Amino acid sequence: MTVLYVILQCTWGILQTFAGAVLFLLVGSKKRFFHHGAIVSECKFSVSLGMFVFIRSNNSELLRHEYAHTIQSLMLGPLYLIVVGLPSIIWAGLFNKYRKRRNIPYRSFYTEKWADSVAENLLGENF
Repeated sequence: MTVLYVILQCTWGILQTFAGAVLFLLVGSKKRFFHHGAIVSECKFSVSLGMFVFIRSNNSELLRHEYAHTIQSLMLGPLYLIVVGLPSIIWAGLFNKYRKRRNIPYRSFYTEKWADSVAENLLGENF
């Protein structure tokens, strides 16, 4: 299954995997490891690009959530960056003050709720 995951991320998800590879080379990380085919780096932020996952801390819930974004990448292929990536970056960067003023959780946004749903329904509790 892991081989199929990597093949699909490097073909159907090539745009986001390439972006993730560039970010991987640019971001210094003390801890890197594999997780079900994904390459995970601990750093100062959390984002998923293709088969590359960057997380603030090795927290199992955060890792499940970010890995679920890699499944979204497999579902959407080249549309991932438009449907998930760009809206998530805008939500995270431009609406931070808005969310804080109105007490809106970051993960209430559709891309994040969808990733949580993928984590829960497709990956299961013990993933």
